[in-house]
Amino acid sequence: MQHTVSMISLGCSKNLVDAECMTAILKKDGYTMVDDISLAEAVVINTCGFIESAKKEAIDTILEVASLKKPGKKLKYIVVTGCLSQRYPEEIRKSLPEVDAVLGTSHYQDISEVVGKLFRKDRFDWNAYIGRAGSLNHMMVDREISTRPYAWLKIAEGCSNGCAFCAIPGIRGKYTSRPMEDILEEARFLAGKGCGEIILAAQDTTGYGRDLYGKRRLAELLSELSRIEGIRSIRIMYAYIDGITDELISEMAKNPKVLHYLDIPVQHGDDEVLKKMRRRDTSASITKTLEKLRRAIPDIAIRSTVMVGFPGEKKENFENLLKMLKVWRFQCLGCFIYSPEENTLGYNMHPRVRKDVSERRYARVMELQQEISLSYNQARIGKKVRVTIDSVADDGIFYLGRSYSEAPEVDPAIYVASTTHPLEIGDVVDVKILECTPYELTGVTEDESAE
Repeated sequence: MQHTVSMISLGCSKNLVDAECMTAILKKDGYTMVDDISLAEAVVINTCGFIESAKKEAIDTILEVASLKKPGKKLKYIVVTGCLSQRYPEEIRKSLPEVDAVLGTSHYQDISEVVGKLFRKDRFDWNAYIGRAGSLNHMMVDREISTRPYAWLKIAEGCSNGCAFCAIPGIRGKYTSRPMEDILEEARFLAGKGCGEIILAAQDTTGYGRDLYGKRRLAELLSELSRIEGIRSIRIMYAYIDGITDELISEMAKNPKVLHYLDIPVQHGDDEVLKKMRRRDTSASITKTLEKLRRAIPDIAIRSTVMVGFPGEKKENFENLLKMLKVWRFQCLGCFIYSPEENTLGYNMHPRVRKDVSERRYARVMELQQEISLSYNQARIGKKVRVTIDSVADDGIFYLGRSYSEAPEVDPAIYVASTTHPLEIGDVVDVKILECTPYELTGVTEDESAE
């Protein structure tokens, strides 16, 4: 009898890759994977536990799934994997009795073994699958791809940067680069599955190679990836300012397959706060690198992330952040309110910023960014852009797509109208931008706009 299993993945793109690897393992071992959790005998919930809001989402999802675990229902077992289980296995055991098993981030390759134990009603050792983080053993070429026409490609696991606000090193282990030949093999697999856009992901993509080869090798990796047939474009996420070398900038500028897009989470714009955060950057070094990027690649789109409310952030520190955001002018910007996380340096730092103050600062950052994003979008009205179609909008009228300036899942989509002929997912079409808001662009396929 083939048992049915459903996979739910929460959190970031790196978690999605892990879920795809676990799904492939389960399918290989004979389990039938179903999207509808009401049809599943077991549900695997791959969680995030990075900040408070992510932990809440994970717990809410567990409880929601657990509501289906009743006498007479199909669902029998819940397995929690990912960051929450790696970080809080005992708390899950004590507070969430609905959960039958946990699997840490270094044991993803054991997912089939754990599910099998549950179905066989074998004794489950709660601590057997929570080990030291940082393993690459689960990283498989044969992933079950859940995104089209792009795919995330994880080039490293863990982080060694030691930012004061971040719990990732304790959850995911120290930074561990994947061997380049493994990455290239997986990229060829993804290209063969029709994923024309490859999105490189790691906690710090620009750190790739330092631990394994003794130097940064992201630029070389980009060059090798671009030689793979079927890969149309390569996008870089999660870059660090001090890792954006002249070699990397040159490769981005000359390699036609590397998109002129970069995600650089700078975290703050005030030097005092950056130092407390244990960031290696200063406002001056950030400015210098951004200027260098824009000189070498004039049409580059840069997105970033900042944090407000870090312990000790004074009014003048925050005003400096706003001042630098006006200078840096990122096309897109995410903002987070600081979340105190156990086992981080920031957890015991004081004074804490009041919640209402942090919320007002968050609102001011986003208000400023709306103005900046709107100005970028308005400058695109009337222009033609190349757009990859990702999906159909909920209204069934528009298609949703992206140009080089938008990364999937984090940046706004472009709404595309095409009444002359249907479009297919993965099509690349010329679109004339007609309307915009700070967070949306709307356009028509070029053949229509000429009428």
